[in-house]
Amino acid sequence: MAEAAAPAKGTRPEGVTSEADASKKIREMFTEIAPSYDALNHLLSMQIDRVWRARVARRLRPILARPDALVLDLCCGTGDLALALRKSGKAHVVGADFAHTMLVRARAKSIIGSSHSRMPGPPPLPLFEADALGLPFADASFDLVTTAFGFRNLANYEVGLREIQRVLKPGGTVAILEFTEPPRGPFGALFNWYFRSVLSRIGGALSGHRTAYTYLPKSVSRFFRPAQLASLMTDIGYQAVDFREWTLGTVALHTGVKSN
Repeated sequence: MAEAAAPAKGTRPEGVTSEADASKKIREMFTEIAPSYDALNHLLSMQIDRVWRARVARRLRPILARPDALVLDLCCGTGDLALALRKSGKAHVVGADFAHTMLVRARAKSIIGSSHSRMPGPPPLPLFEADALGLPFADASFDLVTTAFGFRNLANYEVGLREIQRVLKPGGTVAILEFTEPPRGPFGALFNWYFRSVLSRIGGALSGHRTAYTYLPKSVSRFFRPAQLASLMTDIGYQAVDFREWTLGTVALHTGVKSN
């Protein structure tokens, strides 16, 4: 696999040329695939997506263990990461996404999860319908901002990072979990074949939305390589920027700290 050129300023689904059109297209796409989103995530990742989220929660446990910590899960979708974070500690976790149908499922999931125990469970997950590029939160509100497989879909990556920086408290942490293309070699070739040929066909057939599952591998190939995203985070002003690649380089977790 040749070294990728620098990615675009933000995602650009096929046929769109502006940030506004990109945001609209992404919102429409996730609104339409919401009913099948969870089942397909688990099926197409062979359940490994659950492992990734659990690893994120473990890595962030020092923050999550604090009962005074306030956590925002951005682009939360149906709430899987937000619920994993809440389960892993005592921090107060809220979610935000701009696709209403995703939030409906996140709320239902949080209610069902609470009702499974005989003991009184936590209240439904607080959720906000909000665009990641213009969040309805005050400056310096959160101790931790996370996002899993949503940052790649922003129409402007730099604006997204600056908006996260704005709502983080001084010394607060950002954690971004995203797909990345693995290094060249036999596994990289196999991964790309599965991602582009198998995943797109199965996802499209089962969801009834083929465009969404052809968009996915294209968006990953156009996205930052881990070192590129780390460089942008550093340029914007995050400190202690670090990334870890998991599952043979198919996903990466980036972390950074807002300066005091």
